[in-house]
Amino acid sequence: MAGRLGIAVVVLVVCTLSLFSSIGVPRPYSTVRKVDVNDLWRTADSGGWRASSAPRSYWPPPPTESNGYLRVRCNGGLNQQRSAICNAVVAARIMNATLVLPDLDTNSFWRDESGFPGIYDVEHFIKSLRYDVRIVRSLPEISSNGKTKKMKSYQIRPPRDAPLSWYTTFALEMMKQHGAIYLTPFSHRLAEEIDNPELQRLRCRVNYHALRFKPHIMQISSEIVNKLRAQGHFMSIHLRFEMDMLAFAGCIDIFTPEEQKILIKYRKENFAEKELVYRERRLIGKCPLTPEEVGLILRSMGFDNSTRIYLASGELFGGERFMKPFREMFPHLENHSSVGPEKLEENARGLAGSAVDYMVCLLSDIFVPTYDGPSNFANNLMGHRLYYGFRTIIQPDRKALAPIFVDREEGRGSGFEERVRQVMYRTNFGGPHKRVRPESFYTNSWPECFCQPESKNPKDKCPPENVVEVLGSQLQSEESEGSEEGKDANQAAATGRAEEEGST
Repeated sequence: MAGRLGIAVVVLVVCTLSLFSSIGVPRPYSTVRKVDVNDLWRTADSGGWRASSAPRSYWPPPPTESNGYLRVRCNGGLNQQRSAICNAVVAARIMNATLVLPDLDTNSFWRDESGFPGIYDVEHFIKSLRYDVRIVRSLPEISSNGKTKKMKSYQIRPPRDAPLSWYTTFALEMMKQHGAIYLTPFSHRLAEEIDNPELQRLRCRVNYHALRFKPHIMQISSEIVNKLRAQGHFMSIHLRFEMDMLAFAGCIDIFTPEEQKILIKYRKENFAEKELVYRERRLIGKCPLTPEEVGLILRSMGFDNSTRIYLASGELFGGERFMKPFREMFPHLENHSSVGPEKLEENARGLAGSAVDYMVCLLSDIFVPTYDGPSNFANNLMGHRLYYGFRTIIQPDRKALAPIFVDREEGRGSGFEERVRQVMYRTNFGGPHKRVRPESFYTNSWPECFCQPESKNPKDKCPPENVVEVLGSQLQSEESEGSEEGKDANQAAATGRAEEEGST
């Protein structure tokens, strides 16, 4: 009887372990792979995929006659504006509208009035998208009652994450009625998940090809990268340990009473009132990593104090006392002030400074985003690095790391580095992976904007190499068919609509 009972227990244990294995419950160390940090200086495994945002199916050029003009005001910081520009192009395409060069918000944190022409290469932008939408620098001038004046646009506040149908119905109707519409604000005003891969690929053409910074920004970025790379590999880190993010997250307990007052005041003035408990926020991964925590993660992974690091961030809240532990672990720290030319300092807090940080982080061998969350800078960069050849990304899982850091602070630091490695090595390091909410399309455009040359699946197969020539011939054919009479009729209609009441 005892023997049978023993056998039954063994069978039960084996079956239980088998069941846990089958439903995917992880056992200690079972999903942790060995990682040589030297390998991380190279790009991630592509799995045979390569970036491609060219159309895969018939993609007609924009008609010679449009339904009207579309203006947008892109609010927020550089990367929030960048996403808005992509959305504006998609909106113009589906509405058959002529896009007016987007307005960039000058009243944001940056207080930068350089605008689109001060940051981006306008000629390149217009030329790159000539097969997709018609773009003009400004609204045309019209004649009314013997006087010439600029055409007016009807102002609309679009709903957040509006579906395509909102643009093809209500917005289009207003455009046809007034001749031009002005959508403001235009941040997150078009749904990210669109069930149309060609429109998603259009977003990628805008984001990764058409939006090119002005030559002087590209030159400064190149000079910084060359200086950093002259000594070997380098990583870039986006430290989001800044006042606005700390106040937004409600993570204030680690600061002095005076600093806490500043954060509380900032939160009351800028965010909705909400009861936030620091420990609870931290344990669910909502607090930005401190500079010291970032250093501990990198050291646990095997990076030593010879690692060269470029820091992209605004002014760190709390100052040097938070940076000192990080600097002691990794003394080779640089930023655009220490390695960039003096002329950059004139606009270091403006969009140009953010653009330089963006390009240096894009070109670095490794990128470490310490706080993705609502950080458009980190999210867009991860997507761009994925598109730019699956360049290595080390993305800390703050929720999984939080209890490990809490244990260390409370004197339970045994096995700290091994526990950190277990978390950090469960990642794809920037390789292709399925997009899962809340991950944004701008963070991961796979598979829509990628292809496989030898794929057996037609929708994943790379388009022909001569796709640009095909699009060019389509555009020339469309333009040659446009008659002068049609142009005159379109101009007359626009003039008549402009005489109606509108708002700028």
